[in-house]
Amino acid sequence: MLIGCPKEIKNQEYRVGMTPAAAREAVAHGHDVLIEAGAGVGAGFPDADYEAAGARLSDGPGQIFAEAEMVVKVKEPQAGERKQLREGQVLFTYLHLAPDPEQTNDLLESGVTAIAYETVTDDRGGLPLLAPMSEVAGRLSPQVGAWALQKANGGRGVLMGGVPGVGPADVVVIGSGVVGTYAARVAAGMGAQVTVLDLSLDRMRYLDDCYNGVLTTRYASRAATEELVATADLVIGAVLIPGAAAPKLVTKAQLSDMKPGAAIVDVAIDQGGCFETSKATTHDDPIYIVDGIVHYCVANMPGAVARSSTIALGNATLPFLLQLANKGWREACKDNPHLLAGLNTHMGKLTNFPVGQALTMDVLSPKLALSM
Repeated sequence: MLIGCPKEIKNQEYRVGMTPAAAREAVAHGHDVLIEAGAGVGAGFPDADYEAAGARLSDGPGQIFAEAEMVVKVKEPQAGERKQLREGQVLFTYLHLAPDPEQTNDLLESGVTAIAYETVTDDRGGLPLLAPMSEVAGRLSPQVGAWALQKANGGRGVLMGGVPGVGPADVVVIGSGVVGTYAARVAAGMGAQVTVLDLSLDRMRYLDDCYNGVLTTRYASRAATEELVATADLVIGAVLIPGAAAPKLVTKAQLSDMKPGAAIVDVAIDQGGCFETSKATTHDDPIYIVDGIVHYCVANMPGAVARSSTIALGNATLPFLLQLANKGWREACKDNPHLLAGLNTHMGKLTNFPVGQALTMDVLSPKLALSM
């Protein structure tokens, strides 16, 4: 199979879909790998490393989209890239279609077979290709939250860990999945007073066992959420419903009850965000202020640490990439139901039920798509 990896063109996105190590593995399995020149430079991988791994270099993305049987990326294809996709081609990348009808319609129109990292599952009910970036974003969120709290950025001027005689920041993390757990862990490590909200009692028991006395857990009722958000210096949104749009858990009206200069970090922004006032921002212009509350809603947070993120993502995606390349997407998805769960579009049909529900669109069962 000819596997193509273009350079990412989203604002300040320095990650790359394949590392030189992944290219070497694919070549060792008998596949051709075509990498756009300069695609890995932002993550610290020069073109020479790819050539040494047996990959060929392309001067631009046009050749990759025209020739590749499978296109491997990091972020969702941008408008110009979507116009180059075609029926019979496999796209393997993050998509986050639920809050993005424009991208969804373009992918359906192209006929491409799109397999989304974020909906591939595993035997434990987890999301193995989303988890590495969730770990990165979770660890980053208290860092960027601390920056947003600085007075120069419109924040309250509160130090996360406080100093002797001055209390620490009050941090509330909504959600205790991968993002929330790592966010709470890092925030507590910075010396903040941390409360984690969740609906799962089992998950809260786990956090209590692991971090007894370091952080507090609360059941995420509406009353508890309103109470804690109102007194927080920093609120981190870490809620995920696989494939679906994130629920809006904090309303615009609630901002008026928050402390002036408090900060919000919405890690769920790829799925539309879990705050009513959230809108996607970029690393170039990461924050905005609504009713005195600083919002940080960068949609590709892990891109800020591109090398670490690229290696972590590559470690997770490589086994699935090889399955798709070695067997073809149909056989790979027949043999691996977790990979089939990643199928989002095929030949103009939407094949993911949570996305269909979010966008009120008809959905074809992914099992039926295998026979098309």
